[in-house]
Amino acid sequence: MKNLLVVTAILFAITGQTILFAQNRDELERNKENLEREIRITNQLLQETKRTAEVNLGQLVVLNNQINRREQLLGTIQNEIRMINRRIASLNNSIEELENDLEDLRESYARLIRYAARNRDAYQRMMFIFSSDNFNQAYMRMRHLQQYGRHRRQQAEKITETQERLDMQISELQEERERQQVLLARQREEVSDLAREKAEQEQTVSRLKSREQQLMRQLRQQEREAQELQDAIRRIIAEERRRAQEKAAAEGRVTTDMFALTPEERLISDNFEENRGSLPWPLERGVITSSFGEQAHPVLPGIKISNNGIDISTNEGALARSIFDGTVSRVISVPGGFYAVIIRHGEYLSVYSNLAEVFVSNGQGVSARDEIGVVGTNSREAKTSLHLEIWRGNDKLNPASWIARQ
Repeated sequence: MKNLLVVTAILFAITGQTILFAQNRDELERNKENLEREIRITNQLLQETKRTAEVNLGQLVVLNNQINRREQLLGTIQNEIRMINRRIASLNNSIEELENDLEDLRESYARLIRYAARNRDAYQRMMFIFSSDNFNQAYMRMRHLQQYGRHRRQQAEKITETQERLDMQISELQEERERQQVLLARQREEVSDLAREKAEQEQTVSRLKSREQQLMRQLRQQEREAQELQDAIRRIIAEERRRAQEKAAAEGRVTTDMFALTPEERLISDNFEENRGSLPWPLERGVITSSFGEQAHPVLPGIKISNNGIDISTNEGALARSIFDGTVSRVISVPGGFYAVIIRHGEYLSVYSNLAEVFVSNGQGVSARDEIGVVGTNSREAKTSLHLEIWRGNDKLNPASWIARQ
């Protein structure tokens, strides 16, 4: 009975560990697949930027992103290897315990068989019962023989069950060792690719540093263009606010929010907020190559650059899409011959900049994933990038926190 309880406890423990391990592995696998997909896209974008005759800042930005994703992928692979190593150790321990318990079960069963062999004669069993001093003793002896038989059958079943579990554990151990070898080989490949990319990164930075004055002029130009866009957005916000307040006053509505939202606009605004972290991407495919907020310039030492949104690099000819239902507040021209589309979602605004062609017009209603224009390509750097901003009133928000992870 003791062996039966021990084996049952081991089986429950193994089952629980297996479920937890499978959940953790699934999570790592999903993360690895996402990173591998981003690396494939980034590698394609990197090849596009290399079509230009000279090295450029766009190449470095995409290369930096590639290295970052490669390092994350390598970390994920290493975590999976560590998890498999722990799983292998756990399986080895379980196999050893099951082998020991199987040996104990077989010895116990052998004793039962020997006892049964000595008492297999039906006449002897009957004499054992009839030689009792009284009826109660005879009944207890009969119950003993019945229970002994059941116990023997249970022991045989438990031996079979334990052997099957042992075989499964040995098979799983072999599979884990094979996965371990595959991952170790993959790890070596990623380390090699990372070293190659870092060497390329150093060469690119070195070549770009020889053009610091040109990069500084380019940075100042970008800052002026960004400031012009911010000024335009703030003017549009002020105008939208004024018109909404005038409309509310004319309709006799008492409002307290900035845009004096109608019930329909309030619903859109609330839905937009409820979908934070799961809004659709503004592009079918792409990778974020410039994050929200202040960050160091990739080449110029001591220089900080500020981004009021995120930049998503994509393939040439890509179509920009609305991230939610709303109304086009304004289509404006931005420096460089491109356009920006501003869509209002209640008290929220989404801004799509660097569009070479626009499909929508002022006041037009749009739905989530509606195509609004063609993303522009910088011919000098062969770089195609969409700039996305999200505003709530006069506050700039991090778009990466609002759109879903691809």
